[in-house]
Amino acid sequence: MATVEISNLKKSYGAVPVMHGVDVPILDGEFVILVGPSGCGKSTLLRMIAGLESITSGEIVIDGRRVNDLEPKDRDIAMVFQNYALYPQMTVAQNMGFALELAGRSKADIKAEVDKAADILSLTPLLDRKPAQLSGGQRQRVAMGRAIVRHPKVFLFDEPLSNLDAKLRVKMRAEIKALHQRLKSTIVYVTHDQIEAMTMADKIVVMNAGRVEQIGSPLELYDRPDNLFVATFMGSPAMNILPAKANRMGITVAGLLELPGLANVMVGTEISYGIRPEDIVIGGEGAVPVEVLVIEPTGAETHITARLAGEEITIVSKERLSAKPGETLMVSLASPRSHVFETATGRRI
Repeated sequence: MATVEISNLKKSYGAVPVMHGVDVPILDGEFVILVGPSGCGKSTLLRMIAGLESITSGEIVIDGRRVNDLEPKDRDIAMVFQNYALYPQMTVAQNMGFALELAGRSKADIKAEVDKAADILSLTPLLDRKPAQLSGGQRQRVAMGRAIVRHPKVFLFDEPLSNLDAKLRVKMRAEIKALHQRLKSTIVYVTHDQIEAMTMADKIVVMNAGRVEQIGSPLELYDRPDNLFVATFMGSPAMNILPAKANRMGITVAGLLELPGLANVMVGTEISYGIRPEDIVIGGEGAVPVEVLVIEPTGAETHITARLAGEEITIVSKERLSAKPGETLMVSLASPRSHVFETATGRRI
C-alpha cells in the first residue's frame, strides 16, 4: 500500500495542451476513481501514473518516491486493462504467475502466490483452463489475479468493466469493492460511468477537458456539487437545470415559480436552478403544472419526462402513476435540497 501525490501535472502533445495542472492527493489504502466524459484526460492521467505516458511538467510521487523518470516496471504498480490482455496460449495459472516467473521467483513461490490469489477471486477450479474457455467476468478476475500476485503498492484499473454486460458489471463492481476491503490496497480506477464511481469509490475525482472539476466523497459530490458540470454529470437521471433570475425577494424559476433566498446576489443576475429528479414532488404546496411527455415505469419507481414552461425536466417518483403522455401533472419544485449556480461561470452560489 502507498500514497500517491499528483502535483501540478501537465501534458502536451506538441503545442496542444491536454492536461492543465492537475493536483490529486491519494491516501494510503484509498479507493480513488477518476471519472468524466470521453476525452476528459482520465485515462491519460492513469497512464502517466503508470509510466506509459510521458509527463510534460509536474510531479508524481508514489510512497514518498518521485517516479517521473522511472520505467513502469520500477514503479511498483500493477495495471488491469479494459481488454484483459491475457496470453491466449497460457493457462489461468500461467497467466497469473507469468510476472513472478520473469522476476525469477521459484516455482514453489509462484504456485503459493497464484493459489492464494485464486482463492481470493474464486478461480481455483479454473486454473488449468485457457482464456478462450472463460467468460468475460472470469477473464477479468484472472487479470486482477495477475495483478494481486505481485503485491504492488498501487493498483491501476483502466475501465475494467466496460466490456461486460450490465448484469455482470453490477456483480463485478461488488467483487472489486470486496477485494479492496480485503486487501486494503491503494487503487486508482478510471471509468466514464458515474454510477460505477458512486457505488465503489472512497473518493471521486471529476475531470473535464484536462482539469479537475471537484474532488470529494460520492455523497459530497452528489449533495453539494461545486459547479454546473459536476451537478449534471453526477447522478442518473441527471439533475434538472432550469433558467432563473434573482429578484428582490429571491429567485424566479422558469419565469413562473417564485422562491425565497439568495442573499447578496445582484437583482437581475442570470442563475441556474438545479433540482434532482427524486426531489420533485407530485402535488404539494406551490405546485405548478407540467405536461407529461414520457412515462417509464421501472418497477421500484416511475421516471417521468415532462415539459415545464418550455423546459424539459425529469421526475422520479416512488409512486406507480397512471398519467399518460399529453396529460398535466402538478409538481412542486421547492425543495430544501435544490441547488443554485451562476449561469455565466457555472459556479455554485
